Amino acid sequence: MTNVWINVHLATMADGYGEIRDAAIVAADGKIVWLGKQADLPDQYQSAIAHDGHGCWLTPGLVDCHTHIVYAGNRSDEFEARLNGVAYEEIARQGGGILSTVRATRLASAAQLRQASLPRLRNLLKEGVTTLEIKSGYGLDLETEAKILRVARQFANDFALRVQTTFLGAHALPAEYTGRADDYLELVCEQMLPALVAEGLVDAVDAFCEKIGFSPTQTEKVFQAAQRHGLPVKLHAEQLSDQGGAALTARYRGLSADHLEYLSQDGINAMAQNGTVAVLLPGAFYFLRESKLPPVAALRAAQVPIAISTDCNPGTSPMTSLLLAMNMACTLFRLTPLEALAGTTRHAARALGLQNQIGTLEVGKAADFALWAIDRPGDLAYAIGGNPCTGIVFAGVPRLG
Repeated sequence: MTNVWINVHLATMADGYGEIRDAAIVAADGKIVWLGKQADLPDQYQSAIAHDGHGCWLTPGLVDCHTHIVYAGNRSDEFEARLNGVAYEEIARQGGGILSTVRATRLASAAQLRQASLPRLRNLLKEGVTTLEIKSGYGLDLETEAKILRVARQFANDFALRVQTTFLGAHALPAEYTGRADDYLELVCEQMLPALVAEGLVDAVDAFCEKIGFSPTQTEKVFQAAQRHGLPVKLHAEQLSDQGGAALTARYRGLSADHLEYLSQDGINAMAQNGTVAVLLPGAFYFLRESKLPPVAALRAAQVPIAISTDCNPGTSPMTSLLLAMNMACTLFRLTPLEALAGTTRHAARALGLQNQIGTLEVGKAADFALWAIDRPGDLAYAIGGNPCTGIVFAGVPRLG
């Protein structure tokens, strides 16, 4: 079946906004087969099923490239504790933080976990998200890590949505391994990862390289295990301190290094040399009241691609709006609206290794796009709390509106 969208303005995001006004776009077999000025629509598509865009802007479907959206429980008590002066690191050392969510997630059945995660997922879908990364990391044992990843995979089957799953077994040290971090990492690398790969549940491997997480040496063991299975790596890096994680990730040609408030120039240079994407997470920066800004100007100067994501998670970024993340990236990190939109389309796709499939409107790529009742593409990073999305298309088929 061939579908054509007419009376639209295109922001292809292939070069800058890549604007084409008074345009049309054609999809067949899930791919874009033609786009351009509506007046130039080839005769062969004149009889295709037509959808009137009513003058809306049409962009690539948005890509949320860093989320922990599948979890159980609630950590509003920790939010209150931090506002009463307790540091995030201290909460973690007292058994809160990630381990609090681990306890709740282990107790939840797959059905309960899915039900708890659905509202978060639906909020993102309504805002034009067509591709979503979902990490594990709230199980820290094989049974629960698999449960999280199965729920994530099921979302791709139940919704018109592309889901990339990331194994984050090295997220924190579970209580039963207190004082035995190396033993736990052996479990992660030698038992958990092979079993999850055998079940087809893993697209990439991540870790938390930080003083309250895992050291660079320990992180490298995780990367080596991923490499043995032919899986790309990414890293929670330089969020609370400079551990050299970004440079380590770049050395393994990692897809992305994420957070990066404490990123050094050496890390930037390594990322630039190896094509590693910088994923900025303004929700966590805001929620933790961080004051150390990521080095955006230096990343720009080195031409490191910058992606933006919600980091949806219960402890440091309970955000389910990628549009809000775009606005915050502009207001907090001083990105431009163009950089914010590129960061949730073209560069976010690269952060997932999907740049040849999604992220821009180009012939041959997936026909995943969103329609917006806006005056110009920069409006998407402008309004706070608004959602101008009027239609969503996934693989050439309308999903909403």
